[in-house]
Amino acid sequence: MNEVRTLFEQFWVCKDADKERYYRVKRDIPRFRRFIREQLGWKLIHTENLLKLEKRPAHAETFMGIQEFADIRDYCILCVVLMYLEDKEEQEQFLLSELIDYVETQLKAYMQIDWTSFTQRKSLVRVLQYMERLQMLRVYEGSSEAFGLEAGQEVLYENTGYSKYFATTFPTDISGYESWEDFEKLSFEEFQEDRGALRVNRVYRQLAVCPAFFWEGNEDADALYLKNQRHWVAKYLQENLGGRLDIHKNTAFLMLEEGDCYGLVHPRDAMLPEIVLLVCEKICRDLSDGRLTKQENECISLTKEEFAGLVCACRDAREQMWSKEYREMDDEKLLRNVTDYMKSWLFLRTDGERIILLPAVGKLSGFYPDS
Repeated sequence: MNEVRTLFEQFWVCKDADKERYYRVKRDIPRFRRFIREQLGWKLIHTENLLKLEKRPAHAETFMGIQEFADIRDYCILCVVLMYLEDKEEQEQFLLSELIDYVETQLKAYMQIDWTSFTQRKSLVRVLQYMERLQMLRVYEGSSEAFGLEAGQEVLYENTGYSKYFATTFPTDISGYESWEDFEKLSFEEFQEDRGALRVNRVYRQLAVCPAFFWEGNEDADALYLKNQRHWVAKYLQENLGGRLDIHKNTAFLMLEEGDCYGLVHPRDAMLPEIVLLVCEKICRDLSDGRLTKQENECISLTKEEFAGLVCACRDAREQMWSKEYREMDDEKLLRNVTDYMKSWLFLRTDGERIILLPAVGKLSGFYPDS
């Protein structure tokens, strides 16, 4: 398998952090460059110190945010810190107090900034630690975490220069954009492309970076392309990413073999994925027994109360097999954890007060053998 998987798993590969990996991926670029350019339509950034694949998705999904971030404020601060670093030379050092003043000045017109607030200090700390992890910043003296504990703590940073490669470039002015839909329109709709290269890119991107590819009806342009070109799509995906392409009535999956996985996978050895397997098995059983009914698009619509009852029934049936944490977890938290996990893996979506179960729930399920 070629090294394109490394670029899928990593935000970027820095030579000074992992020289062996950097050169391994660099040597392999000729093998997957065409797949990246033609099938995915992505940009590969290749400098003497950094390799980055700009993984722009076909559609925005809830799991695509920065996992370390907990608030919209975190993203706002990140943008301002990136602006601050734009004016810094590579290897230039600066103090946290200088950065704080800049962040406050830039954001005060949009939100209240109060560094005496523990919550707001932690927001800044999350951003700084995220940027340290990606090596955009290097701590020269002090600790970012110290500022979260007490305002006034000083830290000396060094700008590595990598931050200028963080943001994606766009061919038009985005200052007037108000939602993620505007970015999808920029990528595809403004070109009115239900045919051609951009449709190809949408299909490959959805299969490559999302747990599932779901479509509503038989006339969906992307689904028609996938079904008509299934042989070539399966071939290019298998050659470059591995796995097999499974296509069903309203959904498709890139399924990885158990011994040849990469990235974050489902299911994995943890209690929550195990619970979701049980929930999916009960959904399939209730569907088979007539207690649930599929809609024309292969989805199942439930009230939140009905879905909560389904999840709790799974726990009641075999709770002795669950971990202590989940056996004793209150119903509301259990439901929230299961819902968030299933939403992130495209097993369900919420529609007002209803839960829409997507066809992916029928792909993988599990059960406890009788003892």
